Amino acid sequence: MALPRTPFCELTGISVPIVQAPVGGPSVPALAAAVSAAGGLGTLAVSWDDPGGLSAKLAETTALTDRPFGVNLILKWPQRERIAQCLRAGVRIISTFWGDPAPLTGMIHDAGALHLHSVASAAEAARAVAAGVDVIVAQGWEAGGHVWGEVATLPLVPAVVDAVAPVPVLAAGGIGDGRGLAAALALGADAAWIGTRFLLAEEAATAAEYRELIADAAETGTAHGIVFDKGWPDAPHRALRNSTVRAWEAAGRPAPGDRPGETDTIGTWTDGTEVPRYADLAPLRGVHGDVEAMALYAGQSAGVVREVAPAADIVAQLVAEATRALTRLR
Repeated sequence: MALPRTPFCELTGISVPIVQAPVGGPSVPALAAAVSAAGGLGTLAVSWDDPGGLSAKLAETTALTDRPFGVNLILKWPQRERIAQCLRAGVRIISTFWGDPAPLTGMIHDAGALHLHSVASAAEAARAVAAGVDVIVAQGWEAGGHVWGEVATLPLVPAVVDAVAPVPVLAAGGIGDGRGLAAALALGADAAWIGTRFLLAEEAATAAEYRELIADAAETGTAHGIVFDKGWPDAPHRALRNSTVRAWEAAGRPAPGDRPGETDTIGTWTDGTEVPRYADLAPLRGVHGDVEAMALYAGQSAGVVREVAPAADIVAQLVAEATRALTRLR
């Protein structure tokens, strides 16, 4: 039994229903290209790239794979110029999040590209489709990183599928192995949008200690709230419960400005700049300092994510596990 080649697979030209979520800084060209080369869809996070850095990132990814890959942009900030640059470079899969997709859909379609948009409710999905969005990403509350809504993946995905059919829906949040992929397909999703598992891909730029903490985490080892907000204020997120989170919780979850260690510097970034406590930066290779205290974004799927492996092996393992899970149900 093989996994179905869903309408989303046909639409994007991928062979397996797996999308590597845009996990911020760790989603470097080597990771996106490796996932795409393995038959899934690799994705670059480009929301804060300057024009030169973005050009280099797109060129490197294109050089590493001839397969389709996507880019993701956060609509909290103006993104029209970055989207235009990606389209000029030949990117034909644009995903957006955290804002209104309507003003951007026309320019994406005019370039012959697909517009994906992440939502947190069936009503929001219907509005996005009415605006012309081609594919919906339904993000459940279990997801790592910045989380838009408060509904879990299990009830969210079928509600969104019913609201926007026949528009393809991708399931995001809490999916870390092939059993989760099989469940997403059973809920009516066309593919799984997977982030935490790919933070442990060899090609990801994840700091070594960050990887180890994810691999050791239980499903109960994350916290949701507004903690790491310096750089992205007022945005709820999910991260591992580290020393910074535990001190914030012990203090009664105080608002920014009143948190323990508010003025601390806990490390230096890859370019040598200081990293304050509560910065919204997930630690990358080359970051120095108290990595454990930084923003260790991860979803509740950390409870089933255990091994560092090449991205291609992760894709193959997800496919094999999902196939076994679906076969057992026949």
